[in-house]
Amino acid sequence: MITKVNELISKLPPTERNLCERLFLVSSGIGQLQVPPHKRASVEEIFGSYRTVERQQIVRITNRVTLETTIYNELRSSRPQQVDKSLDLEKLVEAGRGQADPFNQPTEDTTADIFGRVEGAYSVTASNIAKLETWHGVVVFNEFHPHKFGPEQVIDYLLTAREWAEVAHQKDPKAIYYLFLWNCLWKAGSSVIHGHAQMCLGRDMHYGKIERLRRDAVTYRERHKRSYFNDLVQAHRALGLTADPVDMVKALTYLTPTRNREIILLTDLYSPELGEALYKILAYYQSLGVTSFNVVVQMPPIRPSAEDWNGFPVLVRIVDRGDPRNRGNDVGAIDLFAAEAVINDPFTLARGLREWLHRNR
Repeated sequence: MITKVNELISKLPPTERNLCERLFLVSSGIGQLQVPPHKRASVEEIFGSYRTVERQQIVRITNRVTLETTIYNELRSSRPQQVDKSLDLEKLVEAGRGQADPFNQPTEDTTADIFGRVEGAYSVTASNIAKLETWHGVVVFNEFHPHKFGPEQVIDYLLTAREWAEVAHQKDPKAIYYLFLWNCLWKAGSSVIHGHAQMCLGRDMHYGKIERLRRDAVTYRERHKRSYFNDLVQAHRALGLTADPVDMVKALTYLTPTRNREIILLTDLYSPELGEALYKILAYYQSLGVTSFNVVVQMPPIRPSAEDWNGFPVLVRIVDRGDPRNRGNDVGAIDLFAAEAVINDPFTLARGLREWLHRNR
């Protein structure tokens, strides 16, 4: 369906078509090559048809507001991968239990913040031993296994991290810029198997990519007299790329994702409902076989600041990082320095999400 996105936009009613065209630039073309006769059989073993390889449809979508750019080529999902299928992921995870687990007994095995610890129903905080920020904590899950959690647990992880930020702010009133991070397994950048999330609280200015988004949204509002985030949701809804996991939380399968299968949650409040929505997205991920993922919360500062945050929602961004048994990396030079290259179709992802939500009401 992503290959037909231009056609879909052109068929929308004028108001919705103009909205999509204001937000997104879509470029598409055919990449051509010649497969020598002696290579056709081996190419077809991998890609199914050598003629498909000789004419590849490539779609590049750019968010005109943020300049996030994503390149799609469905054929790339069929490339050979260096996956060691002899490895049992479950055994690799279980090998991290017990004495091999640095979070085995978190109140004894981890460092505490100078103000102590925050205890949730299913988690407890620690102070990150190798810090990225003056205030950098860890929410250590009571459950070791990084894939075993329910809605109550995910809600608790979010709220415990947020309470930690309040306590840190009391110690340091100038620290107001909150960031929540959840990296699941080494493929997603985690150095510890035991389930955990991280949180930071910074001073002076929000983290660069969040501040960049704020400035872009302000510029959009000043230029068009409209909310960028409301328009973003409306454009995705017009194309069938939204879902409603819970009341007051919108989900969209982003047209210009950072990594594969990116889903963005948008809401006005950092709340238990947000945690429930996040749980549903992660449960949907698990139904797709996703075992390694990143989660981030991007939100306004927890106290008033000099910047204009009017209309900036609480955003949760979730991405799939691929099979942990795969020796290949999902990030290359083009992703770091030019545009994101992904293999998953957001239209397929959105349709699957809505069907999953309907089955699991």
